[in-house]
Amino acid sequence: MKKHQKRLTIPRRWKLAKKTQKWAPKTSPGPHSKEWSVPVLVVLRDMLELCDNASEARKILAARDVFVDGKVITNPNHPVGFMDVFSIPKNNIFYRVLFDKRGKLVLTSIPKENSIWKMVKIMDKKTLKGNKIQLNLHDGRNILLEKDRFKTKDVLKIEIPSQKMLGAYKFSKGNLAMIIGGAHAGSIYRIEDFTVTKSSKPNIVTLEGGISTIMDYIFVIGKKTPEITVPEVKVI
Repeated sequence: MKKHQKRLTIPRRWKLAKKTQKWAPKTSPGPHSKEWSVPVLVVLRDMLELCDNASEARKILAARDVFVDGKVITNPNHPVGFMDVFSIPKNNIFYRVLFDKRGKLVLTSIPKENSIWKMVKIMDKKTLKGNKIQLNLHDGRNILLEKDRFKTKDVLKIEIPSQKMLGAYKFSKGNLAMIIGGAHAGSIYRIEDFTVTKSSKPNIVTLEGGISTIMDYIFVIGKKTPEITVPEVKVI
């Protein structure tokens, strides 16, 4: 598999200039799709500017100082995506990956104590042998439960890397959500109403302020206030 691509073809969610150089690194297969993530190399070199080139980035990674969701990362093409925690503890660097108001993936600085957990969205569920429930989450991970307690679109707060459950936020009226796609990506609104229909058309969510979007673009981030530290966006 090629580890680079023409910079003009990079995903639109990358906050990276397209015309400054010919090539850009390519994300490896992993927990996030290439459209929803950036390579670790881009984070180190272009977003944090901790190095000047790919060679220097590889040296930083080889020292085993870089963590994503609490695990050491040495692959410069490893994908870093929405809600992931990127950290270099020895340098007191802790960030959460979110969206800005233009729908670009950005790093949001967080306190050290917030780097031990993340929020994950339930994409679908499966019933396994013994009636155990497998939750399939937006970042590629799975969690097994003894009882079916949650619905798809609900968001869990989990400890990383252990995956111990710390809390849950229902996809329900009144809760706060970040829009992760479409014209309002990166904005935060309170859920006002939603309708689930049995058809091929996407389900629509109505948000306070007269905004509406498809259900797949909604990621619940709290109840009365955001659970996460968010970029400077307007909360409606």
